[in-house]
Amino acid sequence: MREHPIPYGRQHITDEDIAAVVETLRSDYLTQGPKIKEFEDKFAAYVDARYAVAVNNATAGLHLAATALGVKPGRRVIVTPMTFAASANCIRYCGGEVTFCDIDPETYLMDIRKLAEILEAHPAGTFAGIVIVDFAGYPHNLEEFRKLADRHGLWIIEDACHAPGAWWTDSNGRRQRTGNSRFADCTVFSFHPVKHIATGEGGMVTTDSKELYDRLMLYRTHGITRDPAMLHATDEGGWYYEMQELGYNYRLTDIQAALGISQLSRADAGIERRQEIARRYDEGLADLPQVKTPARAEDILHAFHLYVIQVPDRRALYDFLRKEGVLAQVHYAPLHLMPYYRRDGWKEGDLPVVEDYYRHCLSLPMYPTLTDEEQQYVIDKIHEFYAR
Repeated sequence: MREHPIPYGRQHITDEDIAAVVETLRSDYLTQGPKIKEFEDKFAAYVDARYAVAVNNATAGLHLAATALGVKPGRRVIVTPMTFAASANCIRYCGGEVTFCDIDPETYLMDIRKLAEILEAHPAGTFAGIVIVDFAGYPHNLEEFRKLADRHGLWIIEDACHAPGAWWTDSNGRRQRTGNSRFADCTVFSFHPVKHIATGEGGMVTTDSKELYDRLMLYRTHGITRDPAMLHATDEGGWYYEMQELGYNYRLTDIQAALGISQLSRADAGIERRQEIARRYDEGLADLPQVKTPARAEDILHAFHLYVIQVPDRRALYDFLRKEGVLAQVHYAPLHLMPYYRRDGWKEGDLPVVEDYYRHCLSLPMYPTLTDEEQQYVIDKIHEFYAR
């Protein structure tokens, strides 16, 4: 066992990050001050979106997006099962119903062919929208999903918590940055410590729609607004505000925003380092026929939040690596087989591709401060396992 185990992911906090937070701690605002808008504007520019709304975590962002898009009791939404629970739970928070769609065996993203089959097998109006997830950092070709959604009158929430900095190429050869929301109605990002940008907890919702932006802003803060253009009363004083909807307290603090701004300044460097790590894994594991490394198309940039391999003996390799100080992880157990969703009748065999993926998947350490020596140790240990 190594003296210091190698985790699957970790945050990278620099002296510049600390200085940015300290400066805010010494300022007039700890929350709801100018750093929030600065972070929103800079993040929107980074992903090439018109609007960005900072929130206290990505789960809150998903809930806000579902609320702003009008999910209500009885409304049904199609969700990928290869994700963290929040991607589907946000629909249930609003009283909606969830239908799961199986994944593509190569990308691990929602399979658009199976999505089309689900839509064509049900009467028009059965479904309200789709929640897709850029799993591990692999971006969807949203142009194709948008065409299908438009044919069936659906909205799209893109869960891009794994994919800030990723891009894909549209039919005109233009690169589309994940989160620009030109094809998705809302895109949600996470700033959890193991993600590309860390604020402790935190998230962001981007959109290209002014109407959705206004709703997101309203629901983020208790359904309360001070915007003169939105107020019902017109002759009150400057103190006046109105609660117009039943909203939530999903606000980010200035302290977190200051950290996010500092982290955002080196986001591209983090993506470049993740690409290097992925290439080294590709090369270092290429001679092991037991190991399937991640596939990726040439016309996309994979953000590599996770580097997921598939192996025939996942439990044995997992246990061996952890004994040797490599804290590999599994992402994720299929959501439709969680006890909560089994209550809706989901069972083993319903989604065979994601279930087979789960039996074999293992996430190797992947984060920008992973050293070459640490990565080589991981590769060597996998070779040692199979040599035995």
